[in-house]
Amino acid sequence: QVRLAESGGGLVQAGGSLRLSCQASGRTYIRSYAIGWFRQAHEKEREFVAAVNWDGLLGDTPHYADSAKDRFTISRDNAKDTVFLQMSSLKTEDTAVYYCAARPPAPDSSRLSRANEYQYWGQGTQVTVPS
Repeated sequence: QVRLAESGGGLVQAGGSLRLSCQASGRTYIRSYAIGWFRQAHEKEREFVAAVNWDGLLGDTPHYADSAKDRFTISRDNAKDTVFLQMSSLKTEDTAVYYCAARPPAPDSSRLSRANEYQYWGQGTQVTVPS
């Protein structure tokens, strides 16, 4: 069992930056899981943002949605059992509740973008980029 807690959300002007954190706790270690970030805007479906997966040969490998490429960076600090999502050049369309989620390492990276592949979820943190 792993518990996840997001933090770092807030209100930021367009073009600004935020760093979200996903802290894991419980009788496990965050390095044992693939961690994904998803977001859900008001009255919209939850969508994939980024994930970090463990590849036995390559180590941690990041994966990004097209909307996040070149603006967001996902990273993992195993010593702190924390995964970060550094977001820059934020846009109004980035406004959403951001969730982190955990699943066992995915042998097929295509699974990382599917919310129903994740077993554990945090409560979310709000990010608002006003127009």
